[in-house]
Amino acid sequence: MSHSQSGHADEDLGNDHSHSHDHSHAHASSGRALILSLLLTGGFAIVELVTGWLSGSLALIGDAGHMVTDTMALGMGALAAHLSRRPPSGSHTFGLQRAEIVGALANAGLMLVVVAWIAYEAVHRLLSPVAVKGGMVLVVALIGLVMNLLVLKILHGGEQNLNTRGAILHVLGDLLGSVAALASGVVIFLTGWYPIDPILSLVISGLILISTSSLLREAIHVVMEGVPPHVDVQQVGERLASVDGVLGVHDLHVWTIASGRYAIAAHARVRSLDDWPRQLKVMERMLHQEFGIDHVTLQPEPPYDVAVVPVPAVEPGRVSSGDRDAAKR
Repeated sequence: MSHSQSGHADEDLGNDHSHSHDHSHAHASSGRALILSLLLTGGFAIVELVTGWLSGSLALIGDAGHMVTDTMALGMGALAAHLSRRPPSGSHTFGLQRAEIVGALANAGLMLVVVAWIAYEAVHRLLSPVAVKGGMVLVVALIGLVMNLLVLKILHGGEQNLNTRGAILHVLGDLLGSVAALASGVVIFLTGWYPIDPILSLVISGLILISTSSLLREAIHVVMEGVPPHVDVQQVGERLASVDGVLGVHDLHVWTIASGRYAIAAHARVRSLDDWPRQLKVMERMLHQEFGIDHVTLQPEPPYDVAVVPVPAVEPGRVSSGDRDAAKR
């Protein structure tokens, strides 16, 4: 039995060079945005940390803590963006595109640590209130709010991948922290009610925890080679099996290499191997246009003498509806 395979669908579609160039350029823009954001965030974190200590504000200290982890996260993100541009090698045949996923996981882990620490401190301060200088908190929180809005604008101008989204999540946490610190400063300055500071810190920590959990689940889904959220494996199998001369598809696998880079591997049972080059072109184009899958590996198989036992539905990684049609033939 003869076999043939297709590697990157882009090569056969004639657009591999442009796609690779665009992908590399996008990672470069992501890296520049992350580095600039790192410098702004790291500088202001020092200012906010000192001011929070002098004023006694947990909201400011918590926001400074967010910014310190943001600085680390943005640094890891910039490094991941740089590594993602490295070409494939003998030891990493897909390159280091998944460095962005590692960065996203590290960012989420850092945020969970920060949230836990702020929650602990907030409960302690609710039980033992600490005096806070509301006026100082008010001024610094306002500056922090403007700075975080600027960093968000910079990050949104770069490539939107899991790595950048992780960094944006950190900055959103800072933005919410600045809002909380601002509100805390206003309330304390006008009323002198100190418990507002830890209460708002707890509320912001809860919101950050929800967003962090979502990022963490998505990053783990990629690491576990889960099917991309926008792809229906049943539909992919049916569309491949609908190509003229294709009797069925089995051992079908779809996964995410990195943000915006999806891969598929499958065996296609065909009526005649002579028609495979045409069928392969059709399937590659269809996968690219309808599902955004650019890395395609398909292996043709001649029809078997023994009929295939029909199955009620596509089992991910096993058999598609086309094989049920083959059984009837």
